[in-house]
Amino acid sequence: MGPVELLHMSVFSQSFSPCGRFLAAGNNYGEIAVFSLSAALSPDATALSQKPVLTFTAHEGPVFSLLSTDCHLLSAGNGEISCWSWSDLTKKNVKPLWTKRPNFKSSLEIPEINAMVLNTRDNSLVVGGGDNNIHILDLEHGIFKAVLQGHSDYVHCLSVREREAEILSGGEDGAVRMWDSRTGQSVHCVEIYKYESCARPQYGKWISCLTTDSDWMLCGGGPSLSLWHLRSLSPTSIFPLTGCQRQTSFYQDMILAVGEGPSVAHCLLGGEVKAQIPCTPQSLNTLQLNTNSAEHRMLTVGGSSNHIDVFTNLSYRAFSLSF
Repeated sequence: MGPVELLHMSVFSQSFSPCGRFLAAGNNYGEIAVFSLSAALSPDATALSQKPVLTFTAHEGPVFSLLSTDCHLLSAGNGEISCWSWSDLTKKNVKPLWTKRPNFKSSLEIPEINAMVLNTRDNSLVVGGGDNNIHILDLEHGIFKAVLQGHSDYVHCLSVREREAEILSGGEDGAVRMWDSRTGQSVHCVEIYKYESCARPQYGKWISCLTTDSDWMLCGGGPSLSLWHLRSLSPTSIFPLTGCQRQTSFYQDMILAVGEGPSVAHCLLGGEVKAQIPCTPQSLNTLQLNTNSAEHRMLTVGGSSNHIDVFTNLSYRAFSLSF
């Protein structure tokens, strides 16, 4: 890859291996890089330890979503999902186990897949993307078994509440929809931008990030990042962050968020921004917490750069991995 491609690289997606010793990252060129975290964290680490142990082209378009199951890595490219064995990847074998395409209505345009989330309740993969629909892939039998229709524009983000058998989706249309995962019916639709406390018409109405933790939901995009109580379906905290947030996560008694701007925001549940921790990329797309391995516990952040920042302590960047 030449200097120009490196200069214009963006990292869109990340996933830690089930053992927590490796990190996979996907970029705008359809490549996936696999990093060894034990090598990067080793006291004898060199510059080479921060480079991938493996880089391969997985898709033609950007890799917008990566996800790990008990032993597989799932990647989403332009209209297709591929499955790789983690044990194969660690042996540098890059042949996918399978590649599948949702049943899109139009064959002319290939809708991109923006989000994937696992529903372990029925061993299915929930997929959202550019055809405004949510597709459910039965991982046991390898078939798409349902389509959830209701959004009037791109689906950007997904979350699953397994105990409640509920799927949540956020879209370009400004709606967060809640679906019954057993029937595929839409049970609630909340238009976040219609709430005065959340609305930011100058940024638009689209919902770009969504995550849930028991009865709580975080969402944002055009509207301000906000914390919602799902039983009362009302916003309880609004976070005064500038720009659009692209990914957010609950972490202990805090909320972590990344988006337009070169920092990770640490927020308190009450709405206060406690800290903004500087990062290498000027704009951020993805944050991931490694909870799979105690000795490789870390936060990794990627965006408009070929560098992925690693935080072993949340208050400052320890080092960067790079494509």
